[in-house]
Amino acid sequence: MSIVAEAPGWLQVFSDGTVKRFAPEIAPPSADPAAGFKSRDVVIDQSKRITGRVFVPADYEPGADAKLPVVVYFHGGGFCIGSTTWLGYHVFLGQLSAAAACVVLSVDYRLAPEHKLPTAYEDCHRALEWLWEERDRSDNWLDRADLSHVFLAGDSAGGNIVHNVAVGNILCKSFTPKFDDHPLRIKFLGNGSLSFSPKGLILIHPYFGSERRTPKEAEADSSEEVAMNDMFWKLSLPEGTDRDYPGSNYEKLEVGAGAWRRDFPATVVFVAEVDFLKERGVMYAEFLKREGVVDVELAETKNESHVFHVFRPDSEATRVLTQQIVEFMSRRR
Repeated sequence: MSIVAEAPGWLQVFSDGTVKRFAPEIAPPSADPAAGFKSRDVVIDQSKRITGRVFVPADYEPGADAKLPVVVYFHGGGFCIGSTTWLGYHVFLGQLSAAAACVVLSVDYRLAPEHKLPTAYEDCHRALEWLWEERDRSDNWLDRADLSHVFLAGDSAGGNIVHNVAVGNILCKSFTPKFDDHPLRIKFLGNGSLSFSPKGLILIHPYFGSERRTPKEAEADSSEEVAMNDMFWKLSLPEGTDRDYPGSNYEKLEVGAGAWRRDFPATVVFVAEVDFLKERGVMYAEFLKREGVVDVELAETKNESHVFHVFRPDSEATRVLTQQIVEFMSRRR
């Protein structure tokens, strides 16, 4: 067998289609009061092998009267790597649960290239349905989840998923033609609508693309970062599509566009100053404002690179990012 695609230290794809992933340090679910949070793993869909990890504050007691807001989090990794079990995500999301006094459901969706898009979108929408189905279960720590205050959040590819799941949910509720005609071909269960709508969207260093490179991408065209970016898109996009696929290039989604833009939730977009994908996040926020989405915020972290909060969850920059997320959620409660 030969290697046909490789992200050194992260991923190898072989000529027979097998994939080998190299994970950083993994964290088991924990119940350490000193950490300020506790967590447990859950099965979202056994048939599709969709799992997740639920985080709650350390003093969380099932059955108490007080309801807590919910953050549904989608990890990054170019749709090809990443997991809620990575130590960086575990610490960051646990600390977010403690700081925001909220329930966090972090989703392990299926990865490309074995499961190309739109599988990640379908799996993450399935997680929202599961949240609704399981909302009263104390053994999943969801009996105190306030589904009138749900926030969708994610970094990198997870930020892309936040956008596409939110758009799909709006179109399911408001768009008349059969949803099989939707360019993303998202398969929803039942009538395709949920009984709740997100209060807000939180996109951290979102991963979007287009056939036309941004100035920063063009400037770094021969760099390892751009090469890895190109490889992840090639591995994850549906066969026969390019980076103008609507899941990658949001400007190409015309089906029901008026509906999703009109009903889009409040959104905050975080970018990092030295992230070569920073322009993509800025362009996305500007696009939403241009298209009439009223409540859009853009926040930049100086002197930091892509998904710094995953690699340095205990840093001061991550603490500030967490506080900014808490403040965004508080303004919409």
